[in-house]
Amino acid sequence: MKFVLLFGPQAVGKMTVGQQLSKITDLTLFHNHMTIDLLEPHFGFSPEMWRLSNLFREEIFKSFSTSDKYGMIFTFVWSFDEKEDWEFVDKICDIFNSQGADLYFVELEADLEERLKRNKTSNRLEQKPTKRNIKQSEQELLSTMESLRLNTNEGEIIKENYLRINNTNLSPDEVAKMIKSRFKL
Repeated sequence: MKFVLLFGPQAVGKMTVGQQLSKITDLTLFHNHMTIDLLEPHFGFSPEMWRLSNLFREEIFKSFSTSDKYGMIFTFVWSFDEKEDWEFVDKICDIFNSQGADLYFVELEADLEERLKRNKTSNRLEQKPTKRNIKQSEQELLSTMESLRLNTNEGEIIKENYLRINNTNLSPDEVAKMIKSRFKL
């Protein structure tokens, strides 16, 4: 079993890279918005929505980690100054570690101008209903840059299988091939 945690700020290309990586490997993509967009219409962006989303994810991870599947890609916006995010990542890793899975950490970063362009792509808007209000999505993207740290500091992730990629000028296919090659997926 393989578990790839693909993380970085909003509109950096996590889902799109995950889609490409799943096409060239036997990994299954489970992107962050699969639970968010399921629950948001019923609970809004409330603490209850986030609690339920994390609960659903944990149950999916537990079931998947005991399956005979090759592996999973999970995309996540990880706030490095939020203790709860570190705890959530630790919990995910523990679930997969308990089943003997190999863990891979892939961090994406891109320039703000590129992320603002990606925030409006048809694939993003099709796959993520809560991002279709582009003005609101853009405001959130910009405001979180002021309030949260969504990329690591040098040396912050100390994992054997860690890769950081600036994908500002790379296609999703190029990034997916880099990940596949680096980790022999």
